[in-house]
Amino acid sequence: MYQWKKFEFFEEKAPSVVLPEEVAGTITCCTSGRGSVSVGCDDGSVSVLDRGLRFSHGFRAHAGPVLFLQQLKQRNYLVTVGEDEATPPQSPIVCLKVFDLDKTEAESSSETSPVCVQIMRVFTNHFPEAKITSFLVLEDAPPLLLVAIGLDNGCIYCIKGDFARERINRFKLQVENVSEKGQLAITGLGFRVEGQALQLFAVTPASVSLFSLHDQPHKRQTLDHIGCETNGVTMSDRLDLIVGRPEAVYFYEVDGRGPCWAFEGEKKFLGWFRSYLLCVITDQRSGKDTFNVYDLKNRLIAHSMMVGDVMQMLCEWGNIFLIMRNKRVLCIGEKDMESKLDMLFKKNLYTVAINLVQSQQADAAATAEVLRKYGDHLYGKQDYDEAMAQYIHTIGHLEPSYVIQKFLDAQRIYNLTNYLEKLHERGLASKDHTTLLLNCYTKLKDVEKLNQFIRGEDGIGEHKFDVETAIKVCRAAGYHEHAMYVAKKFGRHEWYLKILLEDLGSYQEALQYISSLDPSQAGMTVNQYGKILVEHRSFETTEILLGLCTAGQDSSKKRTSNDTYLSILPSPVDFADIFIHNPQAHMNFLEKYVTSVKDSPAQVEIHNTLLDLYLSDNFDFTSMSQDNGNAEGANVSSAESKGKSSVESSNKDKEKDRLERFNKGLRLLKSAWPSDMEHPLYDDDHAVVLCARNAFNDGLLFLYEKKKLYKEVIGCYKNAHDHDGLIACCKRLGDSSKGGDPSLWKDVLNYFGDLGEDCSKEVKEVLTYIERDDLLPPIVVVQILSRNPCLTLSVVKDYIARKLEEESKLIEDDRKAIEKYQEDTSTMRKEIQDLRTNARIFQLSKCTACTFTLDLPAVHFMCMHSFHQRCLGDNEKECPECAPEYRSVLETKRRLEQSVRDPSQFFQQVRNSKDGFSVIADYFGKGTVSKTRDIHPELLHDSGSFGGGGA
Repeated sequence: MYQWKKFEFFEEKAPSVVLPEEVAGTITCCTSGRGSVSVGCDDGSVSVLDRGLRFSHGFRAHAGPVLFLQQLKQRNYLVTVGEDEATPPQSPIVCLKVFDLDKTEAESSSETSPVCVQIMRVFTNHFPEAKITSFLVLEDAPPLLLVAIGLDNGCIYCIKGDFARERINRFKLQVENVSEKGQLAITGLGFRVEGQALQLFAVTPASVSLFSLHDQPHKRQTLDHIGCETNGVTMSDRLDLIVGRPEAVYFYEVDGRGPCWAFEGEKKFLGWFRSYLLCVITDQRSGKDTFNVYDLKNRLIAHSMMVGDVMQMLCEWGNIFLIMRNKRVLCIGEKDMESKLDMLFKKNLYTVAINLVQSQQADAAATAEVLRKYGDHLYGKQDYDEAMAQYIHTIGHLEPSYVIQKFLDAQRIYNLTNYLEKLHERGLASKDHTTLLLNCYTKLKDVEKLNQFIRGEDGIGEHKFDVETAIKVCRAAGYHEHAMYVAKKFGRHEWYLKILLEDLGSYQEALQYISSLDPSQAGMTVNQYGKILVEHRSFETTEILLGLCTAGQDSSKKRTSNDTYLSILPSPVDFADIFIHNPQAHMNFLEKYVTSVKDSPAQVEIHNTLLDLYLSDNFDFTSMSQDNGNAEGANVSSAESKGKSSVESSNKDKEKDRLERFNKGLRLLKSAWPSDMEHPLYDDDHAVVLCARNAFNDGLLFLYEKKKLYKEVIGCYKNAHDHDGLIACCKRLGDSSKGGDPSLWKDVLNYFGDLGEDCSKEVKEVLTYIERDDLLPPIVVVQILSRNPCLTLSVVKDYIARKLEEESKLIEDDRKAIEKYQEDTSTMRKEIQDLRTNARIFQLSKCTACTFTLDLPAVHFMCMHSFHQRCLGDNEKECPECAPEYRSVLETKRRLEQSVRDPSQFFQQVRNSKDGFSVIADYFGKGTVSKTRDIHPELLHDSGSFGGGGA
């Protein structure tokens, strides 16, 4: 005890006060709780004091002295034990009373007293009377109470139950017998509740016992054979029994004696306040009382002061109250944490301060602040190792930069490394901290610690450093293996490959690593680093890409729908960028893919790309970019260095390769546009542009023909001056019976007419087909061919002769038809005249309808048909025999007149006819446009087109 430091962590809150004069008798007991202090006196009164120890109210609890008091915590009940009057010559009766302080009842006098819930005699026939030496109440689950009354004969009377309803149970406990009667008195009691276990400590001057009240019968266990006197017993906050003897203070647990503290002197009072032990010790030599507050955990005396004759000690409102025999009261309160720490800091007692804040369960921020100040103190004394040990404890509360800045000196790199390691262990390191720690390792060349830091992560939970920062620092410091380990472990494949390819040049290892990844990750990495891989390992890269895009195309993966399966695989189009400097590898990759996958969702894009590659005029893209970036002189010098023979050989190889690619392109154009498909499996417009730009006539002819652009087809032959091919093309495409366009022969004839060279043979052949299909009038043919000065009349002589003979026959046929129509017209006019001027004689004797003999009434028509009137019914205005033919004529006329009102039909017939004039003549001949007022306005507006159709 004498080695313990003394501090004034407590202080008197105010000068000592005197209890109110209402407390008139001698104080025998007191209790506190629920914001009040209750004082019992020898005159049977109980006084209740408020926070300022002012008298609140009082009442008479017993007729005689109040022996014991206890304020309950859960309910505002006050339990008292005192003496009450009895009929002489009997001695006073000891009663136990329970008062409800929240309820009052009026008495005959002006005073009011709380309601007494229960009154019972402590001693009965089964519980003989003895002197009460200790008293304790345990609040069980409301409304149950357990009252323990210790006697001077070693017995403990227990009363348990609902006192308000008088449902109680009494039982007796007995400590072990001793020879001396004075050693049997129960000087202290203490309840210990732990879960369902209920235990009772009992102290006598000669023993310490423990009763297990949850067992039946109640078991007793002797913990020690030395006890203490009255008021030397209390309970700690951990429910340990504390016993004070002159030589020391002892702690008891359920299994026996625990630690003891050698505080000399008679322990007049013991108490427990928060985590402090309170002792009023009487010095054996001077006889004076000293009040000490012990911090047992930190082994210091938090407060010590000389006091007078203390009668009672209690705690309430966060303060300690000492009631003296002269009724003066000392109020002692604990200082705030900041004041206590300032006191310790001034004395440089940082370890004490640290222990203090930790023992009093201060918040972590306050503890860290104390540790920081201690660290600063040690740092100022240049005790860097110990200072860093304190700073490490502040991690999580103190800004790391505060510590790092202090240890940035190169001589303190070991301490800085230690701090950064702890920072990473707790997962509080940032990217900058990781960078700094790794730089420390590399600067110290501490490969072992670097390995431990990099490879020490167990992979469970979140890693404790920033992965990307670790990779960057290790890579920059030349620790490529460590950087690759981190990248591989944490799935940073892009960094792993970046190191392999850019730093180590391990292309084959990079390809093997990519092959080990799952398809989605492999696709992303190849797309990112494919250009480098294709440049150095084109074949292996192509194989990996083919595997990604096809996934082997094994039957186990195709399952039910091949289209659905292919749609989730990467598309070859996604990897087009990586082949930008190696078109040959790109072409090989796409060719293999097309061979493996027949119905790819991206086949249109793939075919377009293949056509670009096949039809490119200069396949060496790399050399193209170099040619564009270098001067002409560089090309000349390069060519001179290679020599003329090597240039010629190279040109031959390029031309051969070009022809092979063009052949592949033509096969692709044809295979991707079969005859049964309306649209090709590529962009036909894009293909036309490619073929035209690269002078690929075979492909251009195929596309024009598939797109039915026949005029463009013959245009290609014209541009190539291929007369045989031109005529052969027209034979194939100009046959109308096979869906061709006969007008192609007209274009061919115009071409030969404008050619300006002798092409008699070709013109004669063309005239054969024009004459066969009657495509042009002879005069037009002569006009077209007359533009070519190299052609003679002999070319068209036979054609003209045949056409003149044919025209003569047509004229003769027309003349005969005219004469016939004139005769028919003359006959019809005579008949009309006869009908108008002469009478008709009807001589039919039979009805035309029923063929029976004609009798009256009869009806005769001008068409010389006669009918019974009954056979006609209601229709007597037209002949039933002639009416259908007449209606047909009228309907035809109506349709013709209606067609005149629809000019679009008329013009369409004019345009589609070989001889537009004949169509117009036919309309006039049928009388549909015989009257000007019947002509549609649009016909008058576009009348100029009539003549054009006859051309």
